[in-house]
Amino acid sequence: MDTFLQETFERLLFNTELSFKRYLYPNFQPGRLTGLVGARGVGKTTLMLQYIKENLIHTQKAFYFSADSVYFHGSTLLKFVNDLYHLEGYRFFFIDEIHQYDNWNQEIKNLYDAFPDIKIVYSGSSMLEITQGSYDLSRRTKIYHLSGMSFREYLNFSEKASFEPIELSSLLANPTKFNKLGLTPKILRHFQTYLATGYYPFIFEEPHSYYERVMRIINKIIFEDIPNYFDLKTHNLHLFQKILSYLSTIPPGEVNTNNIAKNMNVAHQTIFHYLKILQDVGLIQMIYPFEGGNQYLRKPEKIFLHNTTLLYTLQQFVGDPLNKGMLRELYFIQTMRDANHPVYYSKQADFRTKTHYFEIGGKNKTGQQIADLDGPGFLVKDDIAIASKGVIPLLFLGFIY
Repeated sequence: MDTFLQETFERLLFNTELSFKRYLYPNFQPGRLTGLVGARGVGKTTLMLQYIKENLIHTQKAFYFSADSVYFHGSTLLKFVNDLYHLEGYRFFFIDEIHQYDNWNQEIKNLYDAFPDIKIVYSGSSMLEITQGSYDLSRRTKIYHLSGMSFREYLNFSEKASFEPIELSSLLANPTKFNKLGLTPKILRHFQTYLATGYYPFIFEEPHSYYERVMRIINKIIFEDIPNYFDLKTHNLHLFQKILSYLSTIPPGEVNTNNIAKNMNVAHQTIFHYLKILQDVGLIQMIYPFEGGNQYLRKPEKIFLHNTTLLYTLQQFVGDPLNKGMLRELYFIQTMRDANHPVYYSKQADFRTKTHYFEIGGKNKTGQQIADLDGPGFLVKDDIAIASKGVIPLLFLGFIY
């Protein structure tokens, strides 16, 4: 066994806290082959180490390592796991950053087929690469997706609270039932802080260098992950930075692939391809119309950054004033998406799900735009903490996962 990898695992495990666990942890039950996917920085490594420390360290031979270690420049996953299996008796393997290892799909399949008595958990930052890899791992793998931190989780950690998640269906059936949430001391102030710095859990580790770390994540995705996943020339990568900066300053309703292409002086098809890549790697979100057709053949109606913390981070470096309307809509999209409730563009209101319409605004927003809908609709208002008939505080949506 490589001594450095062993010492790294022991050091990380020793420093892993069990006091705060992400929403996914109670339901995380690894099988023979388990994939843990999500954007960079949302806490996949911590979740794996917490699981080992709490469930395995005293009962089973479990080993954690990262596939991006220099050790694997001269060895293979197959040989490493084989040695740990036969020489050390390990039966549970946690492999981080699997997408950084060439040919990972085939070797994971070979390990799965050759060692029926081991369990493998692997993590990666690209949903596309992990879930759509070759060698047909999809039939063998149980996939868990970890989203960024919800407002509920943020409050639970920062305020030592114990809020439980609420069902969206219950919230829509009777918003006023949850008005006790709005009575939480300083809830509006906490919500504003969360929008700026709450999506990535490392805010509690590095508050003074938080935006710098988020920028490092952005740059790592652009200059390491994207070239590894997609056949792109290095000199084109700066365009991804320019697209993100552009999206951070232009209201979503004014953004389309044509004006991005014109602004960047790049072909329309190239821009659309780059936007798809940015969505696949978790840096942007494109919203499509609800009405029919294949999403991949349609143009997005609105284009957002992936989450509000990314928006605030880029604002730090771009310098333009933050658009409050953009922030509200982005948060609505973000929390609905991360709670697995697909959202679509609507001509009748700002957004809709399959069953409900939503108009997003500030506390003075009126219900005029949802007066004549062909289905149930709600005003979702920022800057309020108490629901009323047909009106939901934007912050309440932060409790649906």
